[in-house]
Amino acid sequence: MNDLWELQEETVVDTETVDAIILGAGVSGLVAASVLVKQNTARIMVIDSYDRVGGNHIDWSRDGFTFDVGSLIFQDDSPLVKHFPQLLDHYVHIHPSWGRLNPQRKVTTYPISVKDDILAAGPVVIGRILFSVLFARLRGKTMRNAKDFAAYWIGEYLLRRSGLENYMARFYGVAPDYIDLELAQKRMLWIKENSSLTNLLRKLLPKKPSVDHVPNKQLARPKAGYATLYEPVKRALGQNGVSFKLGMDITKLEKIDGDRFVVTSSCGKTVTAPRMISTIPINNLCDLCGLEQKRPLQTITLISLYFSFAGKRGFDQSILYNFSYEAAWKRLTVYSDFYGPTDGREYFAVEVVANDTITSIALAEAEFRQHVAKNGIFDGDLRLEGGHVLDNAYPIYVHGAAADARQQIETLKQYGIESFGRHGAFNYQPTARVSTLEVEEALDYRHPEPQPA
Repeated sequence: MNDLWELQEETVVDTETVDAIILGAGVSGLVAASVLVKQNTARIMVIDSYDRVGGNHIDWSRDGFTFDVGSLIFQDDSPLVKHFPQLLDHYVHIHPSWGRLNPQRKVTTYPISVKDDILAAGPVVIGRILFSVLFARLRGKTMRNAKDFAAYWIGEYLLRRSGLENYMARFYGVAPDYIDLELAQKRMLWIKENSSLTNLLRKLLPKKPSVDHVPNKQLARPKAGYATLYEPVKRALGQNGVSFKLGMDITKLEKIDGDRFVVTSSCGKTVTAPRMISTIPINNLCDLCGLEQKRPLQTITLISLYFSFAGKRGFDQSILYNFSYEAAWKRLTVYSDFYGPTDGREYFAVEVVANDTITSIALAEAEFRQHVAKNGIFDGDLRLEGGHVLDNAYPIYVHGAAADARQQIETLKQYGIESFGRHGAFNYQPTARVSTLEVEEALDYRHPEPQPA
């Protein structure tokens, strides 16, 4: 009898009841918790399989070097700071510059250079560019994919010559003519804004200083890493009734009695709540719920290479994009430009989108070394310090993926789950600003208007 009583008592202790559960402790999950607090939700629990908050904002340190998975820059006027003003005490103010390695093996302006991509090509090539743009305009009504979208604005010839077509394939994981047009129209407007002929010609004119516009400050995480940045956020949320279950692997998510969700972990502990919000990948969420997917959504696997370097770098920019015709790496970020060198060595991270041939850190490193040597950059002592492989880095937008995602989100909604965020909505979000705004929209939240002094 005593044994039975102890078992019943243990079962009660291992089941926790809250008012809302949030799956995922990345930016979207943290902002969702902040919004629910402001909307007077009393007991909120944030669950993540990672043992820390921040989601895919991941850093890696060794011997005084600190690297990121990806290239992450914040702004001091971001709505994220309105939710978590304590972030401003930990960000580092930086002055990043952006460049690109073009197919002609020149480091030049990002995302396109009038001087190097057009004028330097000579009158024959300029004529081909203009003819290509004219042809694209005439057939613009038949746009079917991201390649058609980009070609409409700069012409198929310049799209190829500038390397933009190759960069798009690296970034999205598939050739541009397989990328959904809907995504291009939503997420690739920078091509229209930066690369139309009108704006290209405008770039040739001297810029007039603006007396009214105050630029926002560019910020990076502290040199110590993301734990230093996000722990104060976690602490502030905790003081407002938000609890965290980190390092918790979920094995099942079910709905009972028609109005209550139960989350079961691998260690047998359960959490129950009437409201369920998810920011984790839709595929994973459907599996946990036992919901059928006609076509699972595809995501990018991102390989990060962490290098230190001593020698002749070959370029001045802190962020460099690969627009050349070869190699799988898409972008590198020189962190020593933000935090200073370590023991006289610069250090940087390289992002490589895994593909059929580049499937490991070793293969990605070998190809990168060969490519930079061929293009005359990083001439010196280039040392691999480490690497990281991240699954589900961001969505792959093949034809029909956006419609599939909407259908699956609607299925989850009918089941009672609110799913949003980069992974929860299968919606590429390039900045924490975008992530924050989309969470606020999903939860119907508006910041209160400032009161007059």
